[in-house]
Amino acid sequence: MSRGFTRRTALTAGAGLLAAPPLVRQANAQSQFDWKRFSGERIEVSLTANPRSTILIQNQREFEDMTGIRVGAEQIPEQQHRQKFAIEFASGRPSFDVVGISLHVNKRQVGKARWCTDIKALMADPTITAPDFDFADFGEGAVAYSTQADGRMDTLPEFTDYFILYYNKELLAAKNIAPPATFDEMYDSARRLTEPSRQIYGNVGRGLRNANVVLYSSFLLGTQQRDFLDGQRRLISDSPDAIWAGEFYKKLLRDCSPPGVSGFNWNESQTTFMQGRAAFWIDGVGFAAPLEDRTRSRVAGKVGYAVVPRGPAHHHCAMFGTAFGIAEQSRKKGASWLYLQWASGKANQLRYLTSGAGSPARTSAYRNEEAISQSRFSREFFNTLIESARISRPGLPEIVPVTEFRDTLGSALTATIGGADVATELRRATEAFRPVLEQSERES
Repeated sequence: MSRGFTRRTALTAGAGLLAAPPLVRQANAQSQFDWKRFSGERIEVSLTANPRSTILIQNQREFEDMTGIRVGAEQIPEQQHRQKFAIEFASGRPSFDVVGISLHVNKRQVGKARWCTDIKALMADPTITAPDFDFADFGEGAVAYSTQADGRMDTLPEFTDYFILYYNKELLAAKNIAPPATFDEMYDSARRLTEPSRQIYGNVGRGLRNANVVLYSSFLLGTQQRDFLDGQRRLISDSPDAIWAGEFYKKLLRDCSPPGVSGFNWNESQTTFMQGRAAFWIDGVGFAAPLEDRTRSRVAGKVGYAVVPRGPAHHHCAMFGTAFGIAEQSRKKGASWLYLQWASGKANQLRYLTSGAGSPARTSAYRNEEAISQSRFSREFFNTLIESARISRPGLPEIVPVTEFRDTLGSALTATIGGADVATELRRATEAFRPVLEQSERES
């Protein structure tokens, strides 16, 4: 696989893996709900450029015909989009009514500034919320992710990227090893499966600065602490639990992973796993489709899927995701709310899954027997996603300077792979970032 294989390619590569069943049955066709209530209005929608946004734009005529609302939608590359909507929100006059938000990057920023409206009141209004909206269908973790610390729900979940455990069935079967239930079992099995002379390793994962923090957080989530911040929002990335997670990260990547792993991001990890040279790989579900592509993957048909192992105190998986918000300044909140219901509705969520565009926030998509029966993914894959939704928690702290945090902590983690002392590195990183966080918290 070339180094030019991008995250977008990874997400779209599964387009042929999941045959799309008939998807669209107009919502509430049998009900008395008035989808035409805001007919004649026009809303502007600002989205991040990705396969899911493409699906929405390609199908928005469906929404327009159903509601009589015209939609002006744009999709902008990720980094530019984040800059654009922040500038427009700060100006007090955003050009859009609906905006796509990366929760793992912008949740705290959007929440503290109150840029998006609390949708709870809209959801509770039966005149503008369809009777089959089925809010309970959204995963608990996704709902919590879309809810601010003060209880305001200022976004509606769209996409959830759960970290799961990929494993090579063939390598495990050769040594009669079962998928691990705990992190300790994972390490012990990874050691047994590591054979450098054959270029076979028990594990592969992100070692690269910044990128590695989301793997490290998968281990921290299994401790009593679970979070990077305490109840007073103070940084505790040098606590005993944080150090335990760092020690586990260090030994797993240092003892059981390929040479050069300190420079691995998801792409290098995926390539290693696809070549059949790693037994275990913890990373996002969005990278699953290429693994089952027989034209490029040596492990197609041999991949096992499982929830991440249990930690010493808790069992959680790291979650990242996106959601839709309605601009507080919008004068078309009713029409925008109808759009959110359609955009995050069951039909579009199933489109995401069956096209390989990513993992929906709704759980019903994973239980669609028609989609599952026509998929090259095993039922184990879908069951893993359902269970991951139940045990998921945010994989990054909900702070404004999250990129700076990943850079600082990530440098410390990379150093440990080279042999540096975990406690020393985490304390140094925590001391360096603590004033940055404190300044950010004061300003927000």
